[in-house]
Amino acid sequence: MEGTGSHIGLASVDLLEKIDRLFACNVGEYVDLPQLVVVGDQSSGKSSVLEALTKLPFPRESGLCTRFATQITFRRSQETHVTVSVIPAQDASEEHKTAARAWTMDGLRSLDAGSFANIMTQVNTVMDLVPDESGSKSTFSSDVLRLEISGPKEDHLSVIDVPGIFKRTTSGVTTKSDMEMVERMVHGYMKNPRSVLLTVVSANVDIATQEILEKAEEVDPDGIRTLGVLTKPDLVDKGAEKNVVDLVEGRKHQLKLGWHVLRNASQDELNKRVADRDATERIFFAGQSPWNTLDEERVGIASFRDRLQEILADHIRREFPKVKSEITKKLSSCQQHLQALGVKRQTPTEQSRYLTEIAMEFQKLAAEALSSNYARADVFDKSPTLRLATAVVNRSDSMSEAIATQGHTFQFDSSDMDNGSHKRSNGWALEAPDVAAVKLDDDVDEPEGTLEVRQVQDHPELKDLVHAPEKLPEPQHGSIHVWLKDVYRRARGFELGTLNSSLLAVTMKRQSTKWKSLALGYIADIVTLTHYFVTDLLRVVCPVERVQLGVMSLLSDHLLEKYGSAIAHVKFLLEIELNGTPATLNHYFNENLEKCRQRRMRAGMESKALSDCKHGKVVRLDDIMQGHPMSNADHAIQDLHDILHSYYKVALKRFIDALRMQAADHFLITGSRTPLTLFSPAFVAGMTPGQLEEVAGEDLIIKRKRVQLEKEQKDLEDGKKILS
Repeated sequence: MEGTGSHIGLASVDLLEKIDRLFACNVGEYVDLPQLVVVGDQSSGKSSVLEALTKLPFPRESGLCTRFATQITFRRSQETHVTVSVIPAQDASEEHKTAARAWTMDGLRSLDAGSFANIMTQVNTVMDLVPDESGSKSTFSSDVLRLEISGPKEDHLSVIDVPGIFKRTTSGVTTKSDMEMVERMVHGYMKNPRSVLLTVVSANVDIATQEILEKAEEVDPDGIRTLGVLTKPDLVDKGAEKNVVDLVEGRKHQLKLGWHVLRNASQDELNKRVADRDATERIFFAGQSPWNTLDEERVGIASFRDRLQEILADHIRREFPKVKSEITKKLSSCQQHLQALGVKRQTPTEQSRYLTEIAMEFQKLAAEALSSNYARADVFDKSPTLRLATAVVNRSDSMSEAIATQGHTFQFDSSDMDNGSHKRSNGWALEAPDVAAVKLDDDVDEPEGTLEVRQVQDHPELKDLVHAPEKLPEPQHGSIHVWLKDVYRRARGFELGTLNSSLLAVTMKRQSTKWKSLALGYIADIVTLTHYFVTDLLRVVCPVERVQLGVMSLLSDHLLEKYGSAIAHVKFLLEIELNGTPATLNHYFNENLEKCRQRRMRAGMESKALSDCKHGKVVRLDDIMQGHPMSNADHAIQDLHDILHSYYKVALKRFIDALRMQAADHFLITGSRTPLTLFSPAFVAGMTPGQLEEVAGEDLIIKRKRVQLEKEQKDLEDGKKILS
């Protein structure tokens, strides 16, 4: 292969070498780089111009070179070799991109006409340009053939040859869609502001009809990067040469870069295989009129190369600062887009590391929330639901107050709690109750409810699990003696001065019946607060919604199980308190009962007391010994009230503490195996590769985008190093 090394370089070696290296590291895919682009109409002779410029034996008879863009890159190296590859179009399918990138020819030592034709045949197959039986293959391709020629005599040069535009279709060969595709392709290359356009026009046609000139003016209105190339001067009709001369000498259709005339080999010369194309051209321009009158710098391939050197050198010097700036901007933008994709998570190891970091952050913030260290992170100010400790304590306080003040069905009699006189008219005497006025135990009318058992709005995911909102009535005042009389009357036996042992259990169950709704409402609120905390904290620590939803999906069953355990424990406590045998070892019960009796006795003696300045109030012994007209039943009911009241106090404190410490704290908040401990590094370590991929794996779109951005980042970083 005859290289270009014998000809003068097309720009300074240093600048062209940098261009070559930028192209080699694919920077041209992201930033417009200075390059030569040969454009023209079909049959304008541009392939011959390209062959004369590059000294490559383009196959002519097949016409295959004009079906796609060809990028020809010359590099100077110690060894001679040729590498051929295909750059797939950006809009091609992934399957086609993979196949195109896989095809390459490397290690060639020469590129003669035969090997070039063989390469073109294979390339057409790779690009799906070979018609099949149905004729469905395309005529043109947006893929790019890349030829890299290296050798000790090669000058640094990059040239792009694009298909020629055409306005008429050929039946069975080209279609209107082919025509539109070629126009888009050519325009895409021409609009690169850093491309020098070699606009090839046949000298034997009216340039006013040449659409390629109009397109050049559209993308380069100032004409600073367009060089007009006139071909086929030997075919200009006699008398029409003046029009061509006027173009070259700047009297018509002026271009700032001017016009240049080339005489390519005729078909007859090609058939006769005339060897020295350049010599034939020199003879033509030296001996033929009016071409021999033109400035020698405006005719012939030798001066054409010199002219390109000047134009490209100026263009490169003008554009290089812009290229460097654009590479920096593109690299910064690429890095920002990569950062926006988040941490790379394509392998199980990457996915596990990614989720582990999220789980560690989750546990860190959960610990801060339980310690009320809200100043440690801004998220506690932005998301009030994350102040879990405060919310639980406040809700527990309201639960305690509600059960203590509103949890009993009947208000206890106050005569055992103050110093007021105990009168027989207080209703303790057992009389036949008015059945019409007093409802039976199971049929007591409840006043309209006013006490809300729920204080936290339901979470949509828990509505079927937790206790529904409801209202409870306030304790009934002044009717406990009626109720106890009725209970006693219905349960009395042959006892003399004693109580039926079952009466405490019966009355305790009825008196504490509202505990169930209050307790289940309380644990429902704690469960809901916990669930809001878990979901909202996951939203904070998981920047990717898909990951957040995936983690929540894995945790869901475990969370519901733990919530269910807390609720089940509340029901267990209720079963013991409401349906179990009343029992306590707490001495507080005996103390309460004794105090009740003492206060009641004091109240009975108060009316008989005499003032004694020395001893205070005293009661005469005879008055103490005076009998009290109360029946055994009245005494029994009075004792039943006092025993119930004393035991209720003990059971109430026990139940409230158990609700808070066991059901809420142990099962949901501060225990060692609460819902807050689920999402942890240990949980991530136990995930299978399939679960890791499902939860943390990147979407295919993100994977492709990441691969693209990583490649772009590497290429741009390499390009930046070249220019530094």
